[in-house]
Amino acid sequence: MIRAYKFLMYPTVRQAQSLGEMLRDHCSLYNGALEERRSAYQHVSKTTVRYGQQSGQLKDIRAFDPERQGRWSFSSQQATLRRLDKAFAAFFRRVKAGEAPGYPRFRSGLRFDTVDFPKDGDGCRWDSTPHDRPTRVRFQGVGHVKVKQHRPVAGKVKTVSVKREGRRWYVILTAEQTAPEPLPPTGSVVGVDMGIANFLADSGGEFVPNPRYGHKAAADLEAAQQALSRCKRGSKRRRKAVDTVARLHRKVRRQRLDHAHKTALALVREHDFIAHEDLTIRNMNKSPASKPDPEQPGGFLPNGAGAKAGLNRSIADAGWGVFLQILTAKAECAGREVMAVDPRNTSRRCPACGHTAKENRPTQEKFHCVSCGHHAHADTVGASNVLRAGLARRQAQPA
Repeated sequence: MIRAYKFLMYPTVRQAQSLGEMLRDHCSLYNGALEERRSAYQHVSKTTVRYGQQSGQLKDIRAFDPERQGRWSFSSQQATLRRLDKAFAAFFRRVKAGEAPGYPRFRSGLRFDTVDFPKDGDGCRWDSTPHDRPTRVRFQGVGHVKVKQHRPVAGKVKTVSVKREGRRWYVILTAEQTAPEPLPPTGSVVGVDMGIANFLADSGGEFVPNPRYGHKAAADLEAAQQALSRCKRGSKRRRKAVDTVARLHRKVRRQRLDHAHKTALALVREHDFIAHEDLTIRNMNKSPASKPDPEQPGGFLPNGAGAKAGLNRSIADAGWGVFLQILTAKAECAGREVMAVDPRNTSRRCPACGHTAKENRPTQEKFHCVSCGHHAHADTVGASNVLRAGLARRQAQPA
């Protein structure tokens, strides 16, 4: 299996400058390759330029500009060209599928933050030394950079990437390792229901509160965004304001990830089988369609867009998608089973008699069956139905 590790780097002033130049030159290579593809298609009778042709030109490009392109790793430049090739492959895939295509765009220096090295030892070298001296990673054209290695790297390092986040630099490793030993079985199964009032409710009646990190930081983010909007473009003050906004967003993102990791780890340790709703979060975050007013040409009727916008912010703040990805990955490593089930009517179906009706849920929290009188918390009922559907699907699967 492949596992990723992310460590904070502590470059010197000169090394940070060299890392910034590496990102700038790889961004220039990316934009130049994109311009070549666009020009060839538009002006040379719709000629298609592919990765193999552009990779073959790298030797001449490095010889022509040794100060900016020749000083960096050849393999990392090939990886940058592969990134562009993947962007075009995704563009054509969306065109064939009838989706919004999204033609690849030019990158500014502020939005090109990652350089990949496809192989450890080719333009980079991960040096995991004993504890008597700091861990370092070496990049061609930069030198040995100090790394804060907060946990050991298991397995053989395959790829190395350098990433800039604000004013911080990170090294990201992917290591190939054997499958870990599964956790001992507990004999417990659980269903979980994702929500807004509570982050999740399980079929045992337990609740995980929603921390609402984005909501708590909204006032500070609003003030920082307003301060940014008043700054003159290109000024030093604006750069500081941009860093402030990025720092606040980074804090919220880390808090959300930390909460997701801890919640998923607790579920994986306590249960052998976990069922959850198969949520289409992208569709849930869509804005409501406009309603033209038939009596007033060019006018529109109220469609609840304001309330839906608040719900969309709450869904994004909860981070369901990230949590479910982390839960699936941790369960795979621990030898647990995670299954997604159809979410339709899970909060309207009575777990006692099976009666399904909209009236069974009079409020957001209360569930009261109009057929048998069973009452409970609506989220607990939803989690119980999710577990029942997950167990039924598990038994129906061929061995």
